[in-house]
This record gives sequence, C-alpha cells and structure tokens, in this order.
Amino acid sequence: MTRPALASQDRSPHAARTARTPSQPTQGSRPPTTVPAVRRADVDAARWPDVARLPPTARARTAVAGHLVERALAKLNLTGPAAGARPSAVRPRLVIHDPDAFHGRIGRHGLIGFGESYMAGEWDSEDLAGVLTVLAGHVDELVPAPLRRLRGRWAPTRPAADRNTRSGARDNIQAHYDLSNDLFSAFLDPTLTYSSALFPAFPARFESLPSAQHAKIDRLLDLADVGEGTRLLEIGTGWGELALRAAARGARVTTLTLSAEQADLARKRIAAAGLSDRVEVQLRDYRDIQGRYDAVISVEMIEAVGAEYWPTYFTALRRALAPGGRIALQAITMGHQRMLHTSATHTFISKYVFPGGLIPSRQAIAEHSAAAGLATVADHGFGEHYAETLRLWRERFTARRDHVTTLGFDAVFQRMWEFYLAYSEAGFRSRYLDVRQLLLTEGTRP
Repeated sequence: MTRPALASQDRSPHAARTARTPSQPTQGSRPPTTVPAVRRADVDAARWPDVARLPPTARARTAVAGHLVERALAKLNLTGPAAGARPSAVRPRLVIHDPDAFHGRIGRHGLIGFGESYMAGEWDSEDLAGVLTVLAGHVDELVPAPLRRLRGRWAPTRPAADRNTRSGARDNIQAHYDLSNDLFSAFLDPTLTYSSALFPAFPARFESLPSAQHAKIDRLLDLADVGEGTRLLEIGTGWGELALRAAARGARVTTLTLSAEQADLARKRIAAAGLSDRVEVQLRDYRDIQGRYDAVISVEMIEAVGAEYWPTYFTALRRALAPGGRIALQAITMGHQRMLHTSATHTFISKYVFPGGLIPSRQAIAEHSAAAGLATVADHGFGEHYAETLRLWRERFTARRDHVTTLGFDAVFQRMWEFYLAYSEAGFRSRYLDVRQLLLTEGTRP
C-alpha cells in the first residue's frame, strides 16, 4: 500500500505530527467510537487547513448535496440512530453530528469533503469499514447519471505538483514511508510487510499474519523461479522482508527504494540476519536501474508510478530482464472505466494518502506490458485476502492508539489514517478493488 499528504498546504513528511491531546466529546453528544473525538474548533489549522476551515459553498449547491446524500443514506439504510442508541443489526450506521458542514463539504469537494468531514469529527460510525463497504458497493448509484456525466465540471483535478517526475516521485514516496518507521511498526506484524498477505483460512487472526505474509512472498519468489544463485532485482524494498527471504534461498538481491527511512531499517535487518553479502539496498529510482537480472519482483509499487509513467515502468522492467528471465508483480487493480475516471480526478486518497499514485486496471497492465515486449503468462487474484489484511492492520492500529499518540501523531491524523485503512478495506470487500499476482516473461511464449 502506498503517502498521506498531511495537509493541502504543507508537503513536509512530518507536518501532521503533533502531541496535541484529542478533545473530549460533550457527554451524550455522540455514540462511543474507536477513534478519538475531534471538534473542528480544536483542529490545528496550520497542519490541517482544509479540515479546520469549512470550504466556501453556495447555498443551492449545499442544499442539492444534502438532498442527494440524505436520500442515498436512507435508501441504503445507513441513516444514524439517535445518539446513544444501539447500532442496527442489519446495517452499520453513519451518525452525522453537523449536517450543514457535512453536506457543505460534500457539495463543494465530493468524496474529499466526505473524508475531511470525518477527519473534522462531523460524522462518525461504530462500524466505519461497514459503512464504507456499503457505500463502495453502491458507488454507481450514489450520484445521479446526469451528474456523473458532468463529472469533469465538478470533480477536482489532480494537482500538477503530484506528477511522478524523478523529484516528484521521491517526494511522494518519502512523504508516506518516511513518516516514521515506528508508526508502521505500530500496526504491521513483525515482518513489517505493507502489502496483502495470503491466508490459509478466514477469518484471519493477527497471530497468523507473519506466516500469511511469508506465504505471499514465497508465491512471488516461486513465480519468479528464485533460488540458489538467482540474480534478483526488487523494485520497492519496503522494510526488506522479501529481500531477506530471497537471500535465504541463495539469491543475490539488488533492491531499490526511494525511502531513506525504509532503506536504513532494511539494511539493519539484513545485517542482523547475516545476509549483507547477498543483499544490496539502493536508494534509486526504477528509471535508473543498472544491470540485467534473472528475476524481477515488484510488490504493490506500480500504484505509485502514475499512469503517465506506466510505459516507462514496463520498459524499465523489460530492460532489466536477462534472456529467459521472469517478472513477478503484485498489483492492486480496479475496473478499467473506473480507473479512467479516477485518473483525472483528485480524490481523498490522492490528496491525503498517495499523491501521484493511481491504481491500474488489468487491461492497462496488459496493454502497457505488451507494448514493452512482455507477455502475461499467469494472473491470480485474491482481493478477499487484502480485505482481511487491512482489517487486521486497522484493528491493530486502533488497539495501539495510545502508542501512536506518544509517537506524536494527533487525533486528526489518527482519524485520517483509520479512514484510509477502512476505506481501502471497503474497496476490497465490495470488490471495487482487487489484488493480483502476475507473471510476465519476454515475448509471447506460454
């Protein structure tokens, strides 16, 4: 998974870190939640300007948004009960605390406003992932068809600053992964693997996550035929678990990252395992790959490349491959038409989590890889496993809330992060998103 842009006006990796104490709700004003309560008046405007301040809105636009939103929530049976009432056993509930602000933000900024309203504490849910799953499952019904056709007029476009040029890609990656190794350690399992696991059975338990991550990694290594003496290139180091596992098989690994913090910790983990002679961690852009390799593996990195650079990415993969070599990819995917709509739109995820990124479609992967001279010879989807992975991360993050606070991440950041994890989980549970492992080889041979 891949950067929370911390505030629309501040691109510093640590801009959202603060030791502010979450404000307490007024007694009886809201149902208990697993996230810290926030009042908009207490939000640090320097760090979160678009959360602390309501956007300028036209009364008519807010009224139309309010009508459409309330009708959709009622139709989906998501309307919140009175404060303190028990949630419905049939549907999760969305409880709106400030209807004017909620409708105004959505009317002005659509789904970005929906997420910012949550960050501002203007609505809550005792089952955030459940609410978002229902909404994701009916996403095509939420906006009337005439308004969907006018999407280009009202949906915000992606800022030019998020383009994945060499400098832009470095900024985008570092602003997510260089937040704090301790933050990621707070909710990931001990393997520090930040991508979908592959479980033997459901429901998954956090205790099974390390072995499930190893199962995912081993399947990728098997796809790429990694063994004794294999020259392996990994694009996207993470914190080094795949490189460690490949080196333990006897491979010679070169692994690339743009994250200084990830590189530092990965090198320490590799040294501690006594495998420094087999693994080289490089702070290097994929466009600057040197050498040729028997195998290339890239796990959930294509989502950070950006559509503009997909041809460059697949050309770089092809160029790095030695004759007869194999490429194993793990990629999140979405439907092609949804991808085309999303590619031109600034979303909550692109603003607060992964600026410059775009989830590809299977069609886009097939077309761009084929144009680079690569053939897809295996393609396995396992989206339900990502939903479980995200659930475990979210539950772990929630359980370690006090620890996250001691790391300096304020209540607004915590609400944003949990919204991101729940939003992503909902995408997989509703099948709006999928995750796939693919094997690519030269030419068209099976």
